[in-house]
Amino acid sequence: MKGLTVKEEELMGYFWEKGPLFVKEMLAFYEEPKPHFNTLSTIVRGLEDKGFLAHHTFGNTYQYYPVVSEEDFRKGTLRNVISKYFNNSYLSAVSSLVKEEDISLDELKQLIQEVEQAHRK
Repeated sequence: MKGLTVKEEELMGYFWEKGPLFVKEMLAFYEEPKPHFNTLSTIVRGLEDKGFLAHHTFGNTYQYYPVVSEEDFRKGTLRNVISKYFNNSYLSAVSSLVKEEDISLDELKQLIQEVEQAHRK
């Protein structure tokens, strides 16, 4: 699964939140100046090419829907970040958060409890 641009992630958010959409419907989610229909259509087709969306055909138009859940996307993105920036080490990622003080001691204790619970199952 390839990574997404910020605009692609934004569009996927609409699909996860709203469900199946026509490109024309998506224009309503934007403030002025709205993106051009063709621009949105190109991005949506790119998401389909990457395997994030599929479509139903209605006459000469398409209604797109997500084929990747938000949770699966999140997991895949996290794996990619851990792989790319932390040499596949989740320990290094958590250690970095601790060193940068982006995670508190209470949060770290909660994380340990969650890991222990997961291993009991």
